[in-house]
Amino acid sequence: MLQSLHVKNLALIDETEVNFGEGLNILSGETGAGKSILIGSVNLALGEKVQKEMLRDESALVELIFTVTNESQRRQLEALEVYPEEDEVIFSRKIINGRGTVKVNGESLPAAKVKEIAAVLIDIHGQHEHQSLLSKKKHLEILDDYAREELEGPKILLEQAYREYRKLEAELRDADVDEEERLRETSFLEYEIREIEEASLQEGEDEELEADFRKFSNGKRIMEAVNAAYGSTGGDMESASELTGRALRELGSVSGYDDRLRELEEQLLEIDNLLNDFNRDMADYVEETEFDDETFYQIEKRLDEVNHLKSKYGKSISEILAALERKHKRLEQLLDYDTYLQELKKKLSCAKKELETCCTGVSEIRQKYAAALTVAVKDALQDLNFLDVQFTMSFARTEDYTANGFDDAEFLISTNPGEPVKPLGKVASGGELSRIMLAIKTVLADQDAVETLIFDEIDSGISGRTAQMVSEKMNVLGRNHQIICITHLPQIAAMADCHYLIEKSVQNQTTVSTIRQLSQEESVDELARMLGGVEITDTVRKSACEMKELANTKK
Repeated sequence: MLQSLHVKNLALIDETEVNFGEGLNILSGETGAGKSILIGSVNLALGEKVQKEMLRDESALVELIFTVTNESQRRQLEALEVYPEEDEVIFSRKIINGRGTVKVNGESLPAAKVKEIAAVLIDIHGQHEHQSLLSKKKHLEILDDYAREELEGPKILLEQAYREYRKLEAELRDADVDEEERLRETSFLEYEIREIEEASLQEGEDEELEADFRKFSNGKRIMEAVNAAYGSTGGDMESASELTGRALRELGSVSGYDDRLRELEEQLLEIDNLLNDFNRDMADYVEETEFDDETFYQIEKRLDEVNHLKSKYGKSISEILAALERKHKRLEQLLDYDTYLQELKKKLSCAKKELETCCTGVSEIRQKYAAALTVAVKDALQDLNFLDVQFTMSFARTEDYTANGFDDAEFLISTNPGEPVKPLGKVASGGELSRIMLAIKTVLADQDAVETLIFDEIDSGISGRTAQMVSEKMNVLGRNHQIICITHLPQIAAMADCHYLIEKSVQNQTTVSTIRQLSQEESVDELARMLGGVEITDTVRKSACEMKELANTKK
């Protein structure tokens, strides 16, 4: 679950830290107090793009600490190479001048990887996410999430079959050339093959040539340095070898008088032997090394030839040889074009059959789970004051294959008795969409290992008895998940296991937002404010107490 959120220098927040609890965590406060800034902070820590208007200063910091005790979550994280340290996963993002990478347990990661990791730990429902239900594409995503366990493997096979089908389709399209163009391509391929084969390239040859070229290019400098080194160590009267020998003779004349001197003599003798070996090797190097112009010319010429081929066929000799193999294969196809075309059409036909089989298999799984999903969502909708609701899913077929199959599916709903089901986007109002999304999230949460769910103003467009039923649904959801919910409705806030107040104030002539956890009595005061507005009467406060007591009886 999300253990804590630390925010510094972001929008109206100077610096604050929030420790969240289990169950239902409610965030409330006046409009404009900065409630949504906290959700924005969470999104920033999870890699969302930085909005400049959110920064108070040149730098900002957001940090999330998750506690991971669920074994399923651990396995999913380990598959992503994330290993909780003392049961914790820490997301941190330091933003400087509008930029900053996300670190997970101290390691900087790309945004795509961060999103994968975050998806294991948290699900965020933004203020306007329910509007996504107007898109049929979203309906299929929801169904696939619900059926993920059984659907994951078949969808991978489907995607592979789709890629193979499209590859062969493109190859057949490209293969449709006339006789003149085939002859032209054949002639050019024969020239390229001949050019590569005549070069007789060897793996690793380019590296050896480049090393020899460097050596010959610096031949004069090398010999000057070698001769100077040889003169210093063994070629001159005052060389290191001559001086070491002299020192050895001096020590040898007195080493018999002291064991310590004998040890030093032995050390010096070893040095003298090493110097002699070194000098012999240096002398051999000078004698064997020859920097003649003809050899250098041949090396340079061969290196130019190899680099010319690299510029045309690949960045390395292995890539050039791979290109040669491809060109041989293409030439064979062109020389026996009719057979090649016939084989290609046969492969495409087989690939299409395989793709059709995969699409059908995926569709059958989807339709099986759609039946269960729509029943579960219908039950959840009835709990949310849709008294006589019908909820189902229709399946049609797309005009062409896609990497996601051929299903064109969408949710259908009827909210009034006697009315036929119609597409969700054409029937539901904003408040109804909000409740439908909550119902779907509730059903998916029962299937999912994601422990923390964030709802940003899920109460949009609802009130009265409906609000009470939404609050009860949130309470039920909070029994098996950690819920963090921003709300304006006292009915939902009354259900809080932990209640936080976000307040805006002026400090040192600067407007800042702060957040603090409320005690039981303070929570009742906040409920009274949400119920009564500006003036909180005894009657309003009594209603708030009753609301809180009623909520406690339902826990």
